Order: sequence, then C-alpha cells, then structure tokens
Amino acid sequence: MKVPAFSERDEHVPDFDPAYKFDHDTTLAILAGFAFNRRVLVQGYHGTGKSTHIEQVAARLNWPCLRINLDSHISRIDLIGKDAIVLRDGVQVTEFREGLLPWALQRPIALVFDEYDAGRPDVMFVIQRVLEVEGKLTLLDQNKVIRPHNSFRLFATANTIGLGDTTGLYHGTQQINQGQMDRWNIVATLNYLPHDAETAIVTSKVKGFDNAAGRKMISAMVEVADLTRAGFMAGDISTVMSPRTVISWAENHLIFDNVAYAFKVTFLNKCDETERPIIAEYFQRCFGEDIPGTLVEAVA
Repeated sequence: MKVPAFSERDEHVPDFDPAYKFDHDTTLAILAGFAFNRRVLVQGYHGTGKSTHIEQVAARLNWPCLRINLDSHISRIDLIGKDAIVLRDGVQVTEFREGLLPWALQRPIALVFDEYDAGRPDVMFVIQRVLEVEGKLTLLDQNKVIRPHNSFRLFATANTIGLGDTTGLYHGTQQINQGQMDRWNIVATLNYLPHDAETAIVTSKVKGFDNAAGRKMISAMVEVADLTRAGFMAGDISTVMSPRTVISWAENHLIFDNVAYAFKVTFLNKCDETERPIIAEYFQRCFGEDIPGTLVEAVA
C-alpha cells in the first residue's frame, strides 16, 4: 500500500511518539483511510489508544489532525458556525463565523470525532452529510455549498458499535442511526493487547522500569489488569483496568514507592465497595501481598 504524506509539518500535525506500539490490523485500516479517502471508525474499550493510534499514523505522514470530542455540550452551531457581532470601522456588523466542520472540510486535515457514539442526534445528522467521500456541506444560512478538500480525511472513535451500551460501562452513549453507520467504509476494532505487548507499551511509556526488576513488576501489573478483564467478562466485577490505568498505576508507584498503595489510589478506590475484596484478591494473587485495609479473605 502506497500512502501519500506531506513533506513538511505544520502546527496541526500531532507530536511524534517514537515509543508508540502499533496494532497491525488497526494500522492497516487507518492507512487505508489516508491513502484511499475511506471513512474509518475505530471501535474498542476505553484506554486502548484509539485516538492516539490515528494521531500517531498522522504524525508519521506529517498529516494535520484535528480532534473533536462529541460530548453532550457540542451543538450543531459549534460544528456549522453562527452569526456573530463584530466591530468593523467602528461600526457593529453581523457576520457569519464558520464552525470547525466547514473550516476543516476546506483544508488538508484529518478530522477525528472522539466519543462518536455520545453525540447528540442533531449533531449526528450534520456529520451524516459529509460521510460520503464527495459529501458536500450546505450552509443554508449562507446559501453556500462547501466541497471537501482533496486531502480532507474523516475518522471517528467509539466505545460501542452504534447499538447502544450493552455492558453498563459507557453511560451516555447513544444508538446510532444504521443509515449513518452504513456510510462508514471501514470499521476497525482495537481492544486490549496480548500480555507481552501491553507490558512492552507500559514499560516504554514509564521511564524507570526499563530494567529486569521493572519489567517483572510491570508484567505483574498487566496480569492484574488481565484478571479484571476476565472478571468483568464473567460478570464478577463491573469495572475493568485499561492500559491507561496500568500506566497511571506505574507512574503513581514511582511517586509513592509503594505498589499496593499506588494500586489503591489508582484503581481500587474507583470500584464498587462490594467488589473491592475481589479486586484486592486479584492483586494478592499477582503480587503475593495484601492491600492494607481490604478484606481479601472475604472472597473465599
């Protein structure tokens, strides 16, 4: 696959992370989006690096990238634009100020919609207009039709796959119109990595663990995370550790120099009180020590 790239960087190109670990299948999907102007949706659990994956591909292509988080406060006006009162030659006049969508559409930018499944219905229908490869955006207030730039690309990330939250993990997500889902050319799934790959990522991210003892500790941390994921899938607990959580745990361990206390403040205290003995037992199983103040024996 030959993928075009820009020869120079500008202010919108993401920072290059030389330690980033790429997932093969997800990388192929994203590269196809850049090379062939395909609309790519990356779906997966939280903390798996969906948005970062797109950014790091863009960083290596010198491709400008803009992320928009579709939280409940993003409105149609924010995306499309609105009339604003400005001073011109000492006189107040009303003029139209373009929103982020028409601004990006006219430039060589990879636009990424984060939390795509949390967008408001009125916002989603605005996005639906530009999901077609030649999708033109009509600004009704301006009697203007905007054609996308040849190097405009569109991506999105989501925790669910448009069918709503079936796990109880992602409150606030919406079901997505299937007519709109059908317009995404490629849907990639990025979930938790194999144990050794995740260990390598955390070790590369947290300086100070790149030695035999450090790698052994990170491996045990990832093992705890693996147990929480297995426990969640079995219905034993309702909270899972993401790779982001493991990285935070490792960073907090460097601060407190106490692996049990760092685990407690990083993850355990976020969990339901009735589930904490189970999660503390996962920790005990991997590290061979109890977390002070937690009744691990209650699990038995």
